[in-house]
Amino acid sequence: MSQITLTFPDGNSRDVPAGITPGEVAADISKSLSKKAISAQVNGAHWDLAWPIETDAKIAINTMQDEAPALELIRHDLAHVMARAVQAIWPDVKVTIGPVRDFGWFYDFDRAEPFTPEDLGQIEAEMKRIIAARDPVRTEVWPRDRARAHYEAANEPFKVELLDRIPGDEPIRMYWHGDWQDLCRGPHLQHTGQIPADAFKLTRVSSAYWLGDSDRPQLQRIYGIAFRNRDDLKAHQKFLEEAEARDHRRLGREMDLYHMQEEAPGQVFWHPNGWTIYTTLQDYMRRKQRADGYVEVNTPQVVDRKLWEASGHWDKYQDHMFIVEVDEEHAREKAINALKPMNCPCHVQVYNQGLKSYRDLPLRMAEFGSCSRYEPSGALHGIMRVRGFTQDDAHIFCTEDQIEAECAKFITFLASVYKDLGFEKFDIAFATRPEKRVGTDEAWDHVEGALEAAIKSVGAPYRVEEGDGAFYGPKLDFYLTDAIGRVWQCGTFQVDPNLPERLGASYVGEDGDKHRPYMLHRACLGSFERFIGILIENSSGRLPFWLAPRQVVVASIVSEADDYVAEVVAALTKAGVRAEADIRNEKINYKVREHSLGKVPAILAIGRQEVEDRTVTLRRLGEKQTEVLGLDEVVAMLGREATPPDLA
Repeated sequence: MSQITLTFPDGNSRDVPAGITPGEVAADISKSLSKKAISAQVNGAHWDLAWPIETDAKIAINTMQDEAPALELIRHDLAHVMARAVQAIWPDVKVTIGPVRDFGWFYDFDRAEPFTPEDLGQIEAEMKRIIAARDPVRTEVWPRDRARAHYEAANEPFKVELLDRIPGDEPIRMYWHGDWQDLCRGPHLQHTGQIPADAFKLTRVSSAYWLGDSDRPQLQRIYGIAFRNRDDLKAHQKFLEEAEARDHRRLGREMDLYHMQEEAPGQVFWHPNGWTIYTTLQDYMRRKQRADGYVEVNTPQVVDRKLWEASGHWDKYQDHMFIVEVDEEHAREKAINALKPMNCPCHVQVYNQGLKSYRDLPLRMAEFGSCSRYEPSGALHGIMRVRGFTQDDAHIFCTEDQIEAECAKFITFLASVYKDLGFEKFDIAFATRPEKRVGTDEAWDHVEGALEAAIKSVGAPYRVEEGDGAFYGPKLDFYLTDAIGRVWQCGTFQVDPNLPERLGASYVGEDGDKHRPYMLHRACLGSFERFIGILIENSSGRLPFWLAPRQVVVASIVSEADDYVAEVVAALTKAGVRAEADIRNEKINYKVREHSLGKVPAILAIGRQEVEDRTVTLRRLGEKQTEVLGLDEVVAMLGREATPPDLA
């Protein structure tokens, strides 16, 4: 029998028979490791304990202490256990696929009747019975014809179709969990008892089309979450509750910010309160950009396909573009245009008007550009994922030698914006050259060196993501972490020599010859729609005072206070505060509850005593205590708080 060499994490190696399994390797090391083992890493690949190793390899045995492989296996095995439980309760149900996702898994089923919340409890109970049985998990590789005959005999048409989709050079691997079988690439645990029975929960049911195709059968999808222990499950459930309480869609209704409707899918109908946030944020960004040396432009929303073909977007991005056909007068064929999905090609057109000199560079060109991109209906999510949006987009045209300084300048600018908006820190991912790219290695060396030097010059921490850059240049992505630990990618800085080349941009250098400028794509917020959603969720709707759409409500306690209420509102308005009166014939506690639900930061209550003393009683959102202040004092104080941070 031939021998192979296995090398372990500590550097030691041993010769073993070819075809040995990681399970046998673990057993040879120790009996305790054999019991604890769940899988292995073989040459960096996640490996089932039952799969044979045929060549020399580096190997590491995984246990439940190895978080990433442990969670993958727990969630993957639970998908199979759930499908087994469903078929044990309802034998006529057809099974399809059950991938691991996010913090758990889902599995799609073909069943005539919809699943109910009561069904989920019954399925969970059956899953725990299967786990307690500690049924062994085993795997075999079958010939394709045998697997097809097996699923045809079992009347599992979805498995037959999945079988046909497996490439011819891949093994057909069959897994058994006890006596229940599924088609799966693996790996899996040794037995069902290795799944922590108190660390999973079925969460919800939804509909889903087979393979995501709306022309195919509609299935039922059951979702679950799972962790290595009960404490982690409870922590995640608490996180989900907090995320639900912060959901911008719910808060958007409570604060009367916007709505969406089926006649305009993925498009936002902004209400006065929401539009106030939008325009206040846009005005702030406009002032910040002007102060930082940007010029603002505005470019068309509908552009002829010829420009998109020249830029390369027509071939690579057409599926995400809304096409507009126009029957031009006397035209022999319809003119084909597209709603712009991004602003970059249009900005090059502005740049190309007139001769540019090296003395004109860097040229920082910004636009609050309204863009449209087709997103599948299933991907739409409130104002976070939409089809119509406005970017805080800008492009910097510069020389190669100016890239480092412009990058450092942008990081500093970005940091000040994020700080003003409540994010004290951010993370940077530096994406370097991919395998398929344009340009010379020398050019990539120079540009990557410029970006890295810029990050270091401003003292910002960063991580390198090897090979994740665009085909034309490296990029920086900026990540914010919100109040409950979720990470959002918002800002970006991308180096692009390709688009200026394609669209004929040039400048006259000191030598009198024409040169191609570099184009630096940059954004801070990403899109106003998505960023406003992030702000709402990060703050639970309690936006910074200057950004709150309704800053102050002046509420009467008695009707005799109505005239003074109007006077207070007028004084606050003159001081730049968004103030409104509430003189309805309602109790003050009712008014406070209603306006607190609407996330109004400050409520000023006025009764007979306040009228007599020319004072107000101030109640801050979320605080039980109140404060009595003089009218001039409260107007000055709230006027300062209403001032945007760049003007303070």
